[in-house]
Amino acid sequence: MTIHRIVVVGAGTMGHGIAQVAAQAGYAVALADAAPGAAARGLERIRANLDGAVSRGKATADARAAALARITVGADAAALAAGADLAIEAVPESLDLKRRVFAALEAAMPTPAVLATNTSSLPVAAIARDCRAPERVIGMHFFNPVHLMQLLEVVVHDGTDAATRERTLEVARRLGKEPIVVRDSPGFASSRLGVALGLEAMRMLEAGVASAEDIDRAMTLGYNHPMGPLRLTDLVGLDVRLAIADYLHGALASAAFEPPAILRRMVAEGRLGKKTGRGFYTWSDA
Repeated sequence: MTIHRIVVVGAGTMGHGIAQVAAQAGYAVALADAAPGAAARGLERIRANLDGAVSRGKATADARAAALARITVGADAAALAAGADLAIEAVPESLDLKRRVFAALEAAMPTPAVLATNTSSLPVAAIARDCRAPERVIGMHFFNPVHLMQLLEVVVHDGTDAATRERTLEVARRLGKEPIVVRDSPGFASSRLGVALGLEAMRMLEAGVASAEDIDRAMTLGYNHPMGPLRLTDLVGLDVRLAIADYLHGALASAAFEPPAILRRMVAEGRLGKKTGRGFYTWSDA
């Protein structure tokens, strides 16, 4: 079964980006968010991204208009999901919330629609636990900013069937992503490695080994990373990183994932990174 229509649930940092790349790839896209005005704000962020692409010569005005015309927005995810072939959930990292979203989507969508979660760390099998057809559930872990990052982790749990896996990989490639397939395990591949590096960078900063800028330069200039781990943490959100680290620390029983005091203190102070204007760096465009 070919996928034609996609519903994205959650219009925040990740959700609006997923909706954008899906529309640019030619899919009919519904962007849903229950928070008042959130879906409309997500559409405005997509519009701004596409305007920027046109101004930089990365997209034509006609391509921008065509992508925007493929997107509908609303607050009722179940209503927007009716008739969709693929749902991509991008709500906050709460297992209970994700289970509720999946139950509503499964009831609204036709068989054999694919149910995908953008979770960066929670077990996909646990999210699928209450679904009638867990074989249709899979992870599609995108990276921020979605319209620029090439990687997409396709996370398969023990119950995911081959048809769901192949349909998801087909979509990933049409979106212009480079998919990797990973087994459902704590932190998958990318979060487990990325969080470990970020937490160690925080410990170094806490110990006065070097400044945030120089720690980041060590990785960008010495290891050719496109961005240092502390600047990346600011973009992801310190609160998001803390939640993932707490989960991995418990799931893996490894000291490497114990959140350092500096991270807990900064989150408590509301220094969450770019979205609040202050994290390890000061952001003027928050």
